[in-house]
Amino acid sequence: MCRWAAYLGEAVFLEDIITAPCHSLIAQSHCAQEAKSPTNGDGFGLAWYGDRPEPGLYRDILPAWSDPNLKSLCRQIKSGLFLAHVRASTGGATSRMNCHPFISGRWSFMHNGQIGGFEKIRRALENSLSDAVFDQREGTTDSELFFLLMLDEGLSGDPQGAVSRATSRVIETSRRAGIEPSLKLTAAFSDGEALYAVRYATDDHAPTLYTSVFRNGGRCIVSEPFDRNGGEWQAIPPASFVTMTGGGTGIRPFAPAVASLALVG
Repeated sequence: MCRWAAYLGEAVFLEDIITAPCHSLIAQSHCAQEAKSPTNGDGFGLAWYGDRPEPGLYRDILPAWSDPNLKSLCRQIKSGLFLAHVRASTGGATSRMNCHPFISGRWSFMHNGQIGGFEKIRRALENSLSDAVFDQREGTTDSELFFLLMLDEGLSGDPQGAVSRATSRVIETSRRAGIEPSLKLTAAFSDGEALYAVRYATDDHAPTLYTSVFRNGGRCIVSEPFDRNGGEWQAIPPASFVTMTGGGTGIRPFAPAVASLALVG
């Protein structure tokens, strides 16, 4: 599984989150402590927001620990909102197009998890996309496709609802294919204003998620804490949706739309 970190707040150098801490994202790329695999060497990526509405994007296929360009960029770039990801592939070739984050307009998205049985339902999920959204497909990963499902479900107007409906589409498509639904979804995404995250799984083993508030008032959400000695980290419970703004962090229950309808019935 992958490792990632996202930040919202007063502008800081990217290195303060990605490369400098004792258990930084770079350290986690070769020595993660809360993932099935300690090594996340199948590429990396950054998406950061500045003076333009759309994010800057830098991705490459090298292991994050061996790319001097990444360290140089993190030392020089300041941002008040950014997402960073190191990849451990669960499917899809090691290519720039398959590295996270993925972007569409002002939106950015990154993911830790996987769609079980993806190769058996991939075609059906892709065929379910509207033409305009399908045309944005660049890579071959289940993560990018899930992001496109969110866009197709109205992400710009209803972030939590879009994730809920996209999750439902995956579950229902699996059932129609005769596959027991198996989805692990710990993801972060942003429109350049707020930062959102979700932690969900169809079983009892959702990938980990944590938040923290720093002394400068900035807020971070991560798959694994990067400062185990000095930081105060709050574990986000499974089946949760997180909204971060400059005013605070909100945590609400999360469930696929189909699950919600089943409960009502």
